[in-house]
Amino acid sequence: MSVRLKLTLSYAGFLMVAGLLLLAAVWLFLLRYVPDRGMLYNPDDRPAGVFPIRSALLEVFAPRAAAVLAFLLVFGLVGGWILAGRMLAPLTRITEATRSATHGSLSHRVLLPGRSDEFRELADAFDAMLARLEAHVAEQQRFAANASHELRTPLAISKTLLDVARADPHADTGEVIERLHSVNARAIDLTEALLLLSRANQRSFIREPVDLSLLAEEATEILLPLAEKHGVGVETGGDAAATGGSPALLLQLTTNLVHNAIVHNLPDGGAVRVTTGVRPGTVVLTVENTGERLTPERAATFAEPFHRGTERVHTDHAGVGLGLAIARTITHAHDGHLDLAPREGGGLRVTVELPAVSASSGTP
Repeated sequence: MSVRLKLTLSYAGFLMVAGLLLLAAVWLFLLRYVPDRGMLYNPDDRPAGVFPIRSALLEVFAPRAAAVLAFLLVFGLVGGWILAGRMLAPLTRITEATRSATHGSLSHRVLLPGRSDEFRELADAFDAMLARLEAHVAEQQRFAANASHELRTPLAISKTLLDVARADPHADTGEVIERLHSVNARAIDLTEALLLLSRANQRSFIREPVDLSLLAEEATEILLPLAEKHGVGVETGGDAAATGGSPALLLQLTTNLVHNAIVHNLPDGGAVRVTTGVRPGTVVLTVENTGERLTPERAATFAEPFHRGTERVHTDHAGVGLGLAIARTITHAHDGHLDLAPREGGGLRVTVELPAVSASSGTP
């Protein structure tokens, strides 16, 4: 049976039970006290008469009581069917939206009007879920398209180099091998970045106590040769910042931010500053670098996958365009927030906020 039919039968059954209880109350508190034999009733100021007996009252009362019960049954069925239909109308709209989403139409919304009640809250929550799902699917489709394009490029270059080498047997194979090695290394870096991005999205890691200040020092030590090569000065400082998460992923997050700050810098005399701090309930990692002046709108796009900022990047460290995208994904996987903002004097400021935990227990 449908829910509407069940509710209809429930309403009708409730009315029948209420009617039977009313009749039982009449019997218990009225008819049972009526005598079953004729009695003369002769008050002092009225003429004598006969008091009605129980059997006579039952003969009159029973048919009318049955008629009332029949009316209540019909009224309960009809009224219950109409009332159940009105009450379940929001569920019908939600069901239609669900069917549309099942067939791939994620843009459909319930948009339930009326006052706020349980059905309205359910419809609003369903609309919010559809909006997030639509945005997530669009982002995944865009990411898949970009990843396919990025992976196709080194494969196409490799095929071209092999075709040229095969067409000219006397060509310098050493140069071809060197270029193939470079292209293959780039493809491997891109594949590893995609795998890391997928791992961070799945949150398949064990949370452990982590000090961001130690990770910042480790990341700067790893990238110090690169900074010296580009003539960029790196400065670290700040307080101990205990959070919880994957040490490997958080180190990758810090390394990506510092690496991005080094390679996207001034051609000469650039600087990078890495600081950590503690705020109420959160710990903060900030990476700033010098560079060209940026607008807030342009800075916000740098965390998009495969966005390299080609105007600012050195040609020998073009990267795969996933550094800040991976950093943002790792931040979200650790229930944090990543913010990109331009510096007043030029360059970029990246701020990562993560939940603060006890350094000893690793719990918030």
